[in-house]
Amino acid sequence: MINRTSLKKIEKKLNENKNWKVLDIGCGYTANKFATTIADVLDLQEFYKGKNFVKIENKKLPFEDNTFDFVIASHVIEHIEDISFFLKEIQRISNKGYIELPTRLGDNLVFENQKEHLWWFTFDDQNKILIAEKKKQILEPFMSVATAKQVSDNFRESFVLELYWENNIEYNIKSEEDKKNEQLTFFTIIRKFFSKKLRRLIKG
Repeated sequence: MINRTSLKKIEKKLNENKNWKVLDIGCGYTANKFATTIADVLDLQEFYKGKNFVKIENKKLPFEDNTFDFVIASHVIEHIEDISFFLKEIQRISNKGYIELPTRLGDNLVFENQKEHLWWFTFDDQNKILIAEKKKQILEPFMSVATAKQVSDNFRESFVLELYWENNIEYNIKSEEDKKNEQLTFFTIIRKFFSKKLRRLIKG
């Protein structure tokens, strides 16, 4: 089962279950405050001094089955080549968790995402399925990560996909389409907008 949620709801749930073993995986320098274990491919042991930090060396996560009560994977999956393996791994080590991903719009607007992100995502609300496909850069990016974060604080639902899963993660990986998408620049969009407005004024 996988559903839409919000980070606020998740943190409320974690606050109510402070005895849980919580893993935050691939979080870099921004581990969730409720994480009891932090894991990353970077060696951040010095940064997380005094906390339980584990460096990830291989595809298989270095944890026994059902080690954790909850797993947080925030802005991780879009970087991973083998999505299926990763999703199976987090389901192996826990039976519930939180997944946070950029929306396709948010993903396209940020400079840094062009090279770093391999996938983009949608969520099928009717069938409760996470849908992944190879990322397509349709818009010309014009925001930095820092700027996007400031904007997303006010328009979070447009920039972030927040999901809660329990027992299993239903997902589908779409095959790549042959048709190439034409990249639209920010100025192209503005020009088309004003051209449409102008045509309406002339007709009016």
